[in-house]
Amino acid sequence: MANVAPELFLALAGIFLLMFGVFSPAERATRSVTSTAIAAMVVTAAMVLLVPTPESGHNVAFGGLFRADAFGTFMKILVLLGSAFALLLSISFFEKEKIARFEYPVLVVFATLGMMMMVSANDLMSLYMGLELQSLSLYVIASINRDNLKSSEAGLKYFVLGALSSGMLLYGSSLIYGFAGTTNFSLMASHFAGGQAATGAVFGLVFVIAALAFKVSAVPFHMWTPDVYEGAPTPVTAFFAAAPKVAAMSLLVRVLIGPFEPLAGQWQQIVVFVSIASMAFGAVAAINQQNIKRLMAYSSIGHMGFALVGLAANTESGVVGVMVYLAIYVVMGAGTFACILAMRSQGKAVERIDDLAGLAKTNPMLAATLLLFMFSMAGIPPLAGFFSKLYVFVAAVEAHLYALAIIGVVASVVGAYYYLRIIKVMYFDQPTGSFDAMTPSIRAVAIVTTVLNGLFWIWPGAVVGPALLAAKSIIGG
Repeated sequence: MANVAPELFLALAGIFLLMFGVFSPAERATRSVTSTAIAAMVVTAAMVLLVPTPESGHNVAFGGLFRADAFGTFMKILVLLGSAFALLLSISFFEKEKIARFEYPVLVVFATLGMMMMVSANDLMSLYMGLELQSLSLYVIASINRDNLKSSEAGLKYFVLGALSSGMLLYGSSLIYGFAGTTNFSLMASHFAGGQAATGAVFGLVFVIAALAFKVSAVPFHMWTPDVYEGAPTPVTAFFAAAPKVAAMSLLVRVLIGPFEPLAGQWQQIVVFVSIASMAFGAVAAINQQNIKRLMAYSSIGHMGFALVGLAANTESGVVGVMVYLAIYVVMGAGTFACILAMRSQGKAVERIDDLAGLAKTNPMLAATLLLFMFSMAGIPPLAGFFSKLYVFVAAVEAHLYALAIIGVVASVVGAYYYLRIIKVMYFDQPTGSFDAMTPSIRAVAIVTTVLNGLFWIWPGAVVGPALLAAKSIIGG
């Protein structure tokens, strides 16, 4: 029972928050439920850290459906951190936009619960259950501002394409079950231990990879990302850019490095192709974007491509690279969206890159903060973003994937253009207006993420050390 205590607590917290919101006065429900949800995330994170897990190997629960290990602990902390940041960013936004939706934090809690189930999945059945609990919540969250046409459109597009990916996942899982005779990851690992698999099982694996690639918005399954990022309310976009990506990427690592590791020769080439396509497309497609949220959508596609470089290496250092990349990406994403949420002029949210013109003159602190995050996303040392790319490229070189590492470096250089364009607009264009003052919650997220981003180089072991232990647990387990 101790292994699943954090998930049980978060499930009960979600039910309590739902009832609390229903019976609370409408004008106070959203802030109260959001604040309580953030507190629930913090308590859950503390419980995750207290769950006893072996340094190598794992514990199981629910008849082998659920796996508790150091890898799951690391990823769950990232998921909870991303969710808490997103909830904190949403408090002032919904109040200023007069969107009284206490259901939003409740849905974030249930989506986070689904992500934690995904991270600890040890069976295709629990994998699907966690994925759908997350996805069904995200479909509603995307269209939470139902009076806005773009938000409704974003939710509908996400739902239609998400249903397609769920169908692909189920079809792939059924093929794997048919040829392997089991849905349990541990039993599948034994079945495929010789490195041989029936053609049908390989086809099933391809469908599963395609479905999970959709969830991380990797090319060619990225088509939903720009429209959903632009149409959804900005705090929702901040949430989409962090926690769900971590959960889906951890699931890819869990599936491919676990039961299907003996079939690396079959799936490695697929991951390499998806990684190259995502890095190249993300670097080029964002160049002409004028909406900063849409630009961040293409940026996220590229970043997932970089993270997949570590997975393609199929080594312990590659898994460490993926985990470090995701940890830094969560911080960079939260900080960047805190700056985007601060883009309000005369009480109205603005999203065009041109609206940042002359920001260094009108609001030098906000401009400097956004500059640090743009440099970090571009991979400029000594900021955290440089080290995230360094770890995955080193892993690729050690695995003799030289072409993949070179393409990644080139894509990183090309992608730096649109980050530098934002800096150019802020520091060299003439001001067209000024932004309203930051709210306390947005300022808090911006300060914390800026410190973590700027000072990572002083103590990288705080992230790399736990990531190394976590990688050992999944490689050895």
